[in-house]
Amino acid sequence: MEQYQHNNDKKKRIVIIGAGFGGLRFLYDVKKEIGKKFEITLIDMRTTSLEKPSLVEVALAGKPVAHTQIPIGKIAKKNNIEFINSRVEQIFAEKNEVKLLNGNLINYDYLVIATGAVKDYEAISGFEEHAYSVCDDEHAPKMWDAINNFKGGNVVIGASKTNWDEKSTEIKLDAPCEGPIGEIMFMLDFFLRERDLREITTITVFTPGKVFFDDVGPRIHEKVGSVISKKEIKVITEKVLKSIEGKSVIFEDGTQLPSDLTLVIPPYTGPEVIKNSGLGDEYGFIKTDLEMRHPQHHNIFVVGDCNTLSMPKLGHIAVLQADVAVSSLMKEINGNGEIIEFKPEIFCIMNRGGVEATLILSNTLFGGHVDKTVNGPLAHLMKWGFDSYSYYTHGKLPPELLQSTMEKMLKFLN
Repeated sequence: MEQYQHNNDKKKRIVIIGAGFGGLRFLYDVKKEIGKKFEITLIDMRTTSLEKPSLVEVALAGKPVAHTQIPIGKIAKKNNIEFINSRVEQIFAEKNEVKLLNGNLINYDYLVIATGAVKDYEAISGFEEHAYSVCDDEHAPKMWDAINNFKGGNVVIGASKTNWDEKSTEIKLDAPCEGPIGEIMFMLDFFLRERDLREITTITVFTPGKVFFDDVGPRIHEKVGSVISKKEIKVITEKVLKSIEGKSVIFEDGTQLPSDLTLVIPPYTGPEVIKNSGLGDEYGFIKTDLEMRHPQHHNIFVVGDCNTLSMPKLGHIAVLQADVAVSSLMKEINGNGEIIEFKPEIFCIMNRGGVEATLILSNTLFGGHVDKTVNGPLAHLMKWGFDSYSYYTHGKLPPELLQSTMEKMLKFLN
């Protein structure tokens, strides 16, 4: 078993596990602010970072899947950091070491866990044989093939219920993120109308929650609900998926729906590395303090979906957490500066097909009063701009001035 020490004894090492929204945001922030003081090692089991917001377009608009894949090696080379393409098997927090799949040990001074959550397809009986999803670059192209072969009938769309630890997770959403469900139902409606199949197709959406989109407030419910009604999409609530059997979607309460095309978001669970390392709760998620530090191991930061403070599981919240974590680390290293306050909010854009989209900004889930939405081509243009900028800049987000201006504009909309 090999152990890798620092290449430069004068520098400390930051190890980042995961090259998603949270991991890359931390990397770019820390590289800009204090990167010269550290060696930075980025570890990911994939060779590409996924532009996940674009996967729905792969599944329902035929976007090339390659346009969602950002080579991590290019990111590493451009930023002069080390990239290790491997799964991390275990974290030895007491020794400041991580163990790779091949048994090699990587030591660190600071660790950033940004692994994301795991989509547990195996938890759904019959999924692989009878259903489709948009959550990764393997399943999204299969959905595109399936809807192109669809000739009309019953479509069932919905999210599986996710279980949370009672003690570590304060906000417990039955469906951790239903934004993709909204995109799927609207974009599929558009697709079917373009193919003259909508009149011979029913679309039914199920949610395990008491209300659909239960992470936003009544104003958004009213506006989005009117669009759902106009599109003649049926929504049923408090339906917990049990299994998919042939052309039937079976629920825990014994009811079932006929389905010729079943599109599902699987339940979430924590990554194996957290479970194997004893750093989180029973489901593999970690509750941190408000600086995104592990409560027992303060040199470990946790950002993104694997943090219990991340609810719903949303890229925007992962970015906010990464900003907080970097500001905390900077204050520790430099001895000055302010730690950014964690103010979670829901900021997302749902494509609706063609040039239509819905932009949402809400903090009512967290006790706030902002609950705004914008529908139409402007929201679609913003979605296209965000996704394109992120892809072509290798995972960066649009300039802060642009994003903050947009958010301020939304907050003042009637």
